[in-house]
Amino acid sequence: MHRICLALPTNRACAGPLSDFLEEAEFAAGNFDVEVFALILDSSPEREFGEHAGIIGGRRRVENVVVLHLDETAQRVFLRRVIEAADVDESMLGLLLPQGVSYGACTDRAFLVARALGCRSVHRRDSDSGYQLSNGQKVFPVHHELRSIGRRAANVTEHVTATTLGPEHEHKPVVLVGGSFVGELSVDIGDLRSRDRTAYHDIVGLWAPDGWTDAEKTKLAEVSFTGAGTEPFTEDRSEAGIVDPMRIDMCNIAFQQIHERVPLPPATDTIGSDYFLFHLAHSARLPGVVHNRHIVNFHTAERKTDAGFLAYQLRLTKFFLSMLYFHDIYRRMAEAGETLLDHRHRVRAGMIAGFASESTGLADSPNVARLARIDKTYRGLGGRYADFAESLAPRRESLLAEARQDIADFALLITAWERLMDASATLGLDQTCG
Repeated sequence: MHRICLALPTNRACAGPLSDFLEEAEFAAGNFDVEVFALILDSSPEREFGEHAGIIGGRRRVENVVVLHLDETAQRVFLRRVIEAADVDESMLGLLLPQGVSYGACTDRAFLVARALGCRSVHRRDSDSGYQLSNGQKVFPVHHELRSIGRRAANVTEHVTATTLGPEHEHKPVVLVGGSFVGELSVDIGDLRSRDRTAYHDIVGLWAPDGWTDAEKTKLAEVSFTGAGTEPFTEDRSEAGIVDPMRIDMCNIAFQQIHERVPLPPATDTIGSDYFLFHLAHSARLPGVVHNRHIVNFHTAERKTDAGFLAYQLRLTKFFLSMLYFHDIYRRMAEAGETLLDHRHRVRAGMIAGFASESTGLADSPNVARLARIDKTYRGLGGRYADFAESLAPRRESLLAEARQDIADFALLITAWERLMDASATLGLDQTCG
């Protein structure tokens, strides 16, 4: 029996998703030879945290399921002690537990806690999603994840329905297993799409690499953020291969080994900052499995308020600005290919840190153009979109600087990551969280 970490980061009330998440942990323990650590990293306000604690406390105890519900205070204690033991700069605390929302940092904390617990793999879910049903039963992704994660690629053929892996990859480990989502767009811009299709294409096309044609950007806009569409689950399908990052989502993913070599970018208020390892696995030609137990995505009511709208549009804008740097890093990773790996098929983290650091020397001009496009398009739409453009105008210079600094911080965190991981393993969770 080995340990796994089923992780749910949240900063909001999520009674339904939390109950479903705990049920998936029980399913995993009941159907596989694993001890499941159900880790809830909870940054919710006190009232919501208490509601979550009540849900956890009200469930019956299940053999081989350990529920860990950590508030920010407990997470901070853990991180401080790990950072001290790793002998890395104290600024790491601000990167791993920042003031703002960080999709990458919350998952990095889960990675470190999982290492402290001795978990072999990390299985991540979201607090704004649920599970599909088949014959009245929830369809849990962990079913596919535990059948393949960490195995040699040659040994997963009996657990998948198809494979595209060549023989040159069969001796490598499966480092990720994932599915996508059905339901609402992963990025909450459905209103923009229904309001003005041309404006939608103009905005979504901003995350394309420089030099793409209008036709390529339009095609990108049509498939972006749509996941697996709306087709309901009917039967299991899975495929082993070098996974296309567009086919999987962070609400429905399991990692082994790769997350212990390279963290996720800790950028704040930036959607998409947690998808980096998908691209790294693809470029390094590390095997994965894609399945069709897709998560059901939904949007919380808070996003529809004026304040929620403005906050989300800022995260979207910062995502577009981050792509100036990430496309450069992705290009260099793709060129490096399997040289990104050592003889044990582990990522050479120093190479990734170098790519990230060197990308910060890029000129700002493409991002200046991105901000100008957002300003013009949103002002033309009027209403809340125009209000957002107005709020963005005085922040242009600071946003350009933040995007560059986010990548510099990422490079810094990669450099410290191995020491942080080793310190987590040495300390364990009991010693760090009291």
